Amino acid sequence: MNIFRSFFIAIIVVSFLELYVLIAVGSILGALPTILLIIASAALGSYLLKQQGLATWQRFQTALARHEVPAYELVEGFLILLGGALLLTPGFITDAVGLICLLPSLRQKIIAYLMQHYFVTPQNQNDNVLEGEFRKDGK
Repeated sequence: MNIFRSFFIAIIVVSFLELYVLIAVGSILGALPTILLIIASAALGSYLLKQQGLATWQRFQTALARHEVPAYELVEGFLILLGGALLLTPGFITDAVGLICLLPSLRQKIIAYLMQHYFVTPQNQNDNVLEGEFRKDGK
C-alpha cells in the first residue's frame, strides 16, 4: 500500500474518531466546558512546546559544541515538535498523544525504545560481523 494512501486513511480515521469523542464529551459536559477544555489543552501544548523545545535546543547545541552526534536530541526534538502540533490540533485523542510526547518521563521511554529498535547504537552492534568488501572474479 502506498505510504501516502495510508497516511490519508489515518488522517480520515483520526478525524472521525476525534469528532465522535468531541460530540460524546460535549453531550456529557456541554458545549462551553468542552470548548474551554480544547482551548486549555492548546495553551498547555504551547507552553510545554516552548519549555521543552528550548531545553532540547540547548542540549542539541551543547552536543554539537562537544563534537558529538546529537542523535538523542534530534529524536527528542522531533517528538516535541510532534507533541506540540498534536496538542494544538483540536481533539482529545490527539491531545492525549501530544501530551505523551511532551511529558519528559514518557518521552524518554519512547526515545529509548526507538533508539534500541530502530537506530544503530554501539550496544546493538553484533561482534560476530566482520565488515569488508568482496569482489567476484569474472570468468
